[in-house]
Amino acid sequence: MSQESMIDNDRMMKQVRSHPFPLMFVTVSGAHLYGFPSPDSDFDLRGVHLLPVETVVGLKQGIETFEKDEIDDGWEIDLVTHDAAKFFSLMLRRNGYVLEQVFSPLVVHTTPEHRELKKIAADCITKHHAHHYLGFAARQWKLFAKESPPRIKPLLYTLRVLLTGIHLMRTGRVEANLVVLNQNEKLAYVDELVARKRQGAEKGTLDAADLDFYQSEYLRLVDVLETAHQQSMLPEAPSALDALDELLVRLRLQTLRQ
Repeated sequence: MSQESMIDNDRMMKQVRSHPFPLMFVTVSGAHLYGFPSPDSDFDLRGVHLLPVETVVGLKQGIETFEKDEIDDGWEIDLVTHDAAKFFSLMLRRNGYVLEQVFSPLVVHTTPEHRELKKIAADCITKHHAHHYLGFAARQWKLFAKESPPRIKPLLYTLRVLLTGIHLMRTGRVEANLVVLNQNEKLAYVDELVARKRQGAEKGTLDAADLDFYQSEYLRLVDVLETAHQQSMLPEAPSALDALDELLVRLRLQTLRQ
């Protein structure tokens, strides 16, 4: 079953239909987006909602972040959405995670404004997004290294964020799928790890004897990402503030007319 067919399911749309606010988009993140879901992986849905104008201009603060986690007939579905203002603010920072959500090819719900946001998001990408991926990789490696026996999942997350960062610095394009990224890198051990993760349980483990090898690879890829950052021709700062502001105002006004 393809990743796309996995999300073409009424269970996903049920989350969209039951959301308390209008949704700009909902996409799939997590292991399914990264290309290495286990048979028992949960579904991470991420997106943007629009608060009513009265909760934006009044004293009563609206729900900036909506979270819902439920199990539907054995499917664990984790839904997190941010109000557009909060999400757009995150886009203007060196936050690769939100850009991955915007560009995710695994789309559950979309709108014309989502398609517009994808175009604007390209002007949010800077060379300093490398710091996001370096920091994320360091946290995942720490998690991987302290476990006994070591698990495959945090190692794959470490490799995924490093290769995403390297690709972004070199091309200016957001790609979160480790399998796609490895078509360029051609790291044989990545394909082997992905195959084991896809076929095994979410908490599959590795032989501790392999730790030295993976540590050397982690350090090597960190160095590659740092070099790619130094050599990157990406801009120093985002240039999307005005476009995001105009889109946000337009979205707010639309909620008044609905």
